[in-house]
Amino acid sequence: MKSLEEFQEIETDAESNKKEQENRSVPSHNKSPLLLKPWKSCGQTRAAVKEYLLKLSSCLGTVCGMEWCGYAALGVLTAILSFLMDLSVTKLLKAHQWLYVNLEGNILLQFFCWTLYPACLCALASSFSHNICPFSTGSGIPEVRTMLASIEMPHYLSLTNMFSKFLGLICTLAAGTTVFLGKVGPFVHLSTMLAAYLSNTSTLKKANEKEGADGGMLVVAAAVGVASCFGAPISGVLFSMEIMCSHFSLRLYCPCFFSAACGGMTFRLLAVWSGDEETLQALFKTNFLAALPFHPLEILLFVFLGLLCGAVSCCYLFSHRWMLRFTKKQPFFIRLLTTEKGLYSGLVVFLLASLTFPHSAGQYMASKYTMKRLLTSLLDSRQWMSLTQNASVLSEPLSEWGSSGIPVFLSLAFFLLMKIWMLVLACTLPLPAGYFMPVFVIGAALGRLFGEGVAYVCSAGATSDLQCSAVNPGGYALAGAAAFSGAVTHTLSPVLLAVELTGQFGHVVPVLLATLLANAVARSGNRPSFYDALSISKRLPHLPSLMKACPQLPFTPVGQVLGEMSVQLNKAAGPAEVQQAVRKSAETQIPVVDSYESQIFLGFVLQSELLTFLHHCEAESLEKHLDEDCCIYRTSLMISPHNTVQEAHSLLSLVGAQTLFVTDGGRLVGLITWPEMKRILEDLAKDI
Repeated sequence: MKSLEEFQEIETDAESNKKEQENRSVPSHNKSPLLLKPWKSCGQTRAAVKEYLLKLSSCLGTVCGMEWCGYAALGVLTAILSFLMDLSVTKLLKAHQWLYVNLEGNILLQFFCWTLYPACLCALASSFSHNICPFSTGSGIPEVRTMLASIEMPHYLSLTNMFSKFLGLICTLAAGTTVFLGKVGPFVHLSTMLAAYLSNTSTLKKANEKEGADGGMLVVAAAVGVASCFGAPISGVLFSMEIMCSHFSLRLYCPCFFSAACGGMTFRLLAVWSGDEETLQALFKTNFLAALPFHPLEILLFVFLGLLCGAVSCCYLFSHRWMLRFTKKQPFFIRLLTTEKGLYSGLVVFLLASLTFPHSAGQYMASKYTMKRLLTSLLDSRQWMSLTQNASVLSEPLSEWGSSGIPVFLSLAFFLLMKIWMLVLACTLPLPAGYFMPVFVIGAALGRLFGEGVAYVCSAGATSDLQCSAVNPGGYALAGAAAFSGAVTHTLSPVLLAVELTGQFGHVVPVLLATLLANAVARSGNRPSFYDALSISKRLPHLPSLMKACPQLPFTPVGQVLGEMSVQLNKAAGPAEVQQAVRKSAETQIPVVDSYESQIFLGFVLQSELLTFLHHCEAESLEKHLDEDCCIYRTSLMISPHNTVQEAHSLLSLVGAQTLFVTDGGRLVGLITWPEMKRILEDLAKDI
């Protein structure tokens, strides 16, 4: 029998193993630098503030529950971050515009101002992200989707990543439409990082909180991220359901709406209080006719527009996948994207800015407009062709789209062709960037071009059924924006987003119809979406995305990819074997077999009970067997080695189990936990 000191050492090792297991089972945001290294100065002030916060949390918890206070805090803080980011970006864009205007008369200096300003900002964003936190580049949505599938990715929820992504995204957005990138994806990631930190604080997390609450907070954060970008809570919740979660829990339905409403309301109120808006209203102002939004016969035209957006989205997604594969295979790009990220970003952005220079090709693309002004101009309800023919002096927005003297058709077509391939190239930039809003604007331009064509045809040969004056090109732009962005992301939430952004509920039916048809075309042939392609390119262990790249991968038998068992116990095991198992394993459930020779699976025993068993053996100085003092729990969560990886993944996700035991004819073959499932998916992803 071991001495008491040895047993205490074993118990300490077991507790450390348990802590390591908790650190692996709970997302890495629990390891917050602010909590690991508390600030030591101003002790009395800190104590007073802490005491006040505890009293406040106690009062709030009594009134409405701390969980709901956490959801409200998440929405408000995310909206404040979004507002501060927009404010900073606006200041930087105005500084660039001021410098460009003051160089009027010297085209060469204007060219360098137009190109070097965004190039330096993007090079700074890439270098900063690469040196501070390499995980902060890109959209962040593929990684968040993977984490919400219960796969642990520790570095993507750290405060360092949050700080790096926030500053890097400001630099990216300040580059303007020369780079043509947005903020939705990275801001959803920022919202999840903020939620991860909030859920880990003592004021928002109870000691007896159930496992999985952190994952629920991240799902809510995904909805808040979209709501805080546009003030659109309903589409934010739908986006969270469609993009982020393979299995959406209904218990998160109300928290998602509540937190998203808090975020959306705070974002809009901050705009009013800052003087940007007079009152709470649609983010993109439109002037559609409410009496007759569209003619009944135009439904057929919206159907055709949906099919067109679906076809164009297939071309865009194919080009995007080809570019991702090209940069992964070419040694030149591999070297630049590995060691010289700042140089690569600077060169690419300089090229893109040169093409959008207003005194060159940029005059045909409305390059002076910001993303918001671009979308507002494309949603204009007036027919631009008739305005250019009847007006001697062009007004907004024709002063920008028609300033070059060429027809509006050619300007819109040139804008589409250039922006599509430029966006494909910009997606390779190693910096924090969003890709949804650029796609939304491209869809609006496609719909605008189609609507102007319909108006022109009607004016050339107007019929009694469909008069030229009744055609609203802005309505087609709205439908095109929702349909194209929905087809690229394989979602329907852009329909609600388009309605919430403009307040045009009269176009809900044609916009929804166009988006459904565009999705049908884009999804045909099991094609991956934009975010699926990013997950596949990064080899992320996200099973729904991997299924798009290799349809046979989910049907791989578990027995072919199962690893070795770390530990198991015989039912007649003594204290020595139990001590060795406790030291070796960090799992909460340890399998028990009838004997090591037969390997007949009996059930599992909890590690906490094993520690109690060791304590009793030490206290009573007895040699007991495991089955005499410990309860062996039977389980129905058993699968065969012939079951597929997809079936095992579904059981872990839907049932919420931490361990699946693999048996063959009653004999224990192995076990599958979430870390083991992550290893299996990563190994399978290497073969794609």
